[in-house]
Amino acid sequence: MQALLSVASGGPETLELTTLPDPKPGKGELLVGIKAAGVNFPDTLIIQDLYQIKPPRPFAPGGEIAGEVLAIGDGVTGFEIGDRVMALTGHGGFATHVTIPAATAIKFPATMPFEDAACFIFTYGTSYHALKDRAELQPDETLLVLGAAGGVGSAAVELGKAMGARVIAAVSSQDKADFCQRLGADETVLYAQDMDKPNQKAFTDEIKRLTAPLGVNVVYDAVGGGYAEPALRSVGWNGRYLVVGFPAGIPKIPLNLPLLKGCQIVGVFWGASVLHNPEGHLKNMNDLIALYGNSQIKPQINARFPLDRAGDALTHLANRSALGKTVVEIPA
Repeated sequence: MQALLSVASGGPETLELTTLPDPKPGKGELLVGIKAAGVNFPDTLIIQDLYQIKPPRPFAPGGEIAGEVLAIGDGVTGFEIGDRVMALTGHGGFATHVTIPAATAIKFPATMPFEDAACFIFTYGTSYHALKDRAELQPDETLLVLGAAGGVGSAAVELGKAMGARVIAAVSSQDKADFCQRLGADETVLYAQDMDKPNQKAFTDEIKRLTAPLGVNVVYDAVGGGYAEPALRSVGWNGRYLVVGFPAGIPKIPLNLPLLKGCQIVGVFWGASVLHNPEGHLKNMNDLIALYGNSQIKPQINARFPLDRAGDALTHLANRSALGKTVVEIPA
């Protein structure tokens, strides 16, 4: 097998393509021949030792894969050789083979390409858990999505529309706004790259103008930093502010705002929710596969890289230039 290994803490330049013995599945495991791996923001952190999970080196990044079952370990039922499965691996996905616990594998239909399946669980799982379980988003409510052109953001736009909400997509450039409009966003708002006080006020004022007189019902914040406070200021009475991620930095929130607005600041730790409520996660995944089958959601893949250039895929994502999803394609 081949794997792109992290051999030292650092950026993508520290990754090395290496040939290794083929792994064998242990008890309760599946051996999967990887066809595609999704690229997500945690992949850029884990190789720098900045993620909460720090696997021992050498390891391959890549926390989300899709492929075919090649071998089945002892004690595994419900799977056959050749089954198409997608799974979250945490790491190990930038490789041709991986062993995974059978309990984490999700079968998907032949009508879903491997590339779509490899970009499915993390983004849609996160955003569906956020909107359905944490925000309890209702039809006809207004949803504001920050970072709406990224992986989880674009998934939130699609899911918000599928759930009957009015969706406002907030992004940093016109090409990203155009992308979100193609996804179905009802409105788009451009925010400044430098979110100083005047730009923060302008951002809040524009959201309030679009949502007058009631304000935003749900904010999906996958950006953080200086974008958080102006978004929170646009929330209406009994609104919900979803804390999803902080690529722009961890914000400092004036706690008088949720008091005055009677709103909630709600944490979204999807990975932990999968562990605490695996039955709920499986139900959500079944819901999402049904939405995909009904053409209501579809991963927006805009960049593809071969395995030996997976480091370039991480750079592409880290530069915040990606629209939708980035995938690593792994030929047989």
